[in-house]
Amino acid sequence: MNQAKRPAFLTVLLFWLVSLTMLTTACSQDQKDKIQDALPGGLTKAGGAQPKLDSTYVIQYMKAEPAFKDQLEWGKKFYRERDFRLGWFRNHELVPQAKTLLSVINKAADEGLDPRDYKVKDFDKLFAAFEKAQSDSTKRNALEKEIDVALSATYFNWASDFYRGTVNPREVKSIDWKVKRNKIKLHKALMTILKERESTYPYYEFEPLHPEYDRLKKALADYRAMQRSGGWPTLPATTKLKPGDASPAVALLRQRLLGGAATAAPQPENTPNTPVQATNNTTPAAAPAEKYGGQLVEAVKQFQEQNGLKADGIVSGETLKALNIPVSARIDQIILNMERWRWVPKKFEPSYLLVNIPDYKLHVIENNKEVFDMRVIVGKTMNATPVFSDKLEYVVLSPYWNVPWSIIEKEFKPKLINNPNYLDRLDMEVVKGSGKKAVVVDPSTIDWSSISQETFKYTVRRRPGPKNDLGEVKFIFPNSNDIYLHDTPHDELFSQTKRGFSHGCVRVAEPLKLAEYLLRNKPGWDMQTIQDTIANRKEKYVSLKETLPVYLVYFTAWVDEVGSVHFREDIYSHDKALAREYFD
Repeated sequence: MNQAKRPAFLTVLLFWLVSLTMLTTACSQDQKDKIQDALPGGLTKAGGAQPKLDSTYVIQYMKAEPAFKDQLEWGKKFYRERDFRLGWFRNHELVPQAKTLLSVINKAADEGLDPRDYKVKDFDKLFAAFEKAQSDSTKRNALEKEIDVALSATYFNWASDFYRGTVNPREVKSIDWKVKRNKIKLHKALMTILKERESTYPYYEFEPLHPEYDRLKKALADYRAMQRSGGWPTLPATTKLKPGDASPAVALLRQRLLGGAATAAPQPENTPNTPVQATNNTTPAAAPAEKYGGQLVEAVKQFQEQNGLKADGIVSGETLKALNIPVSARIDQIILNMERWRWVPKKFEPSYLLVNIPDYKLHVIENNKEVFDMRVIVGKTMNATPVFSDKLEYVVLSPYWNVPWSIIEKEFKPKLINNPNYLDRLDMEVVKGSGKKAVVVDPSTIDWSSISQETFKYTVRRRPGPKNDLGEVKFIFPNSNDIYLHDTPHDELFSQTKRGFSHGCVRVAEPLKLAEYLLRNKPGWDMQTIQDTIANRKEKYVSLKETLPVYLVYFTAWVDEVGSVHFREDIYSHDKALAREYFD
């Protein structure tokens, strides 16, 4: 069949296939051209063609240096991506990013990192040898290859710590952190730095990925400056001040929070928790009994708020303890929380829920902005709420509460042996099976004296109602920890500043508000429908229109958007566990 007789659709199809092939080839070539144009391996000048590497050279060089061994896979990926052309040279000249990298490493202490960890190779010596070898192309080319791989390995060594963390929390049993991992591809980040690819992330500036990290970094600089000035004064252990009291300790307190000498007159107010100049660390011998009031009381209240304490202006107990924590400890605390920011995903989803366990607070984020927050209750020290992430799928109205085996064994079993009907007074029942297939079982038919966790094939549960431990609503994100958010009949506990009362799950202060928000896009599920469903006292699962990411995290230090530094107690000793890995 000649072209004139070929059916029209076949002509169109043939044209489309040819065009697609050309487009695919062009796209593939475009990426190669970007690498070639940015740092072309084939550019020549009087010294001849740029040398090329091979996989054997890269592997042998990085394996020979213990500090580079762990970065070998990134090195192989980087050079394989560029067909083993050099990355840090253009026409036999170093690109500016080489000096930028070395400058960043020199300032690694600003990130809470140790510059010595990344100064594995003596680049001053290598650069000098390279300049000296310009007239000898063989020596020059050999040095170009060595310098190129050394710079790449050094970058990966630094970037691995800076972008992914110096400690891998999933490899250390004592560190509880199962949040979704940071999946930064370091070879792609280096290509961005070398302007061979574009990225929405600030790799090309060697910058952090999260503004929260950057704010902590600035706080670290402030607190280190305070440390160099002698730190802040320590108040006497017997200090107890209420507004209106007069005491020699007031002048010392003024110095601690508002700056100036301990015996000086009141100074202009600074933001509490922001380091200020200190002149000494001891109480003056003859300090006058100054009255505690006015600006200083407000400064104490602000300090209490920033430390998660009751803002009553009274200096004693927990407030005194927080005031006397040395600046060195606060510096370490800031560094440890900077490290945790390296573990989180390089970018959060636009909308998600975040529970900061030490702060006892839930944050609701929509389109990258916080729409509201609420108080929460988390697990006791012995029943620590785990640190992990998952996706919220269901809102359960009028839920049953399934009694844990530990409670059945320790509390219920002895009573049920004597009185099988004991569960009635607790508004509880025994069922076999689950969900809609659950069948109620007469507790008197069970030999409670012989039950064990392995042989007990039933579920003891509390019926929906005012006595239910889960309250009126629970929020499920299925996970192996069997952790969820839920209501509670004990609302009075939310008035406490320290709210570690649960067996691990997270109790929320405003469950109906949260339920209404989560079901706002679900047709027919307004607040009235939610309340009417709860009133029926029958368990009802309502699936979300879209799953919503949930992050249960552990940050004991952060800086808010106005620059105030916040600290929280290390309630589960996770800071201590991380410090052993990070600083030792």
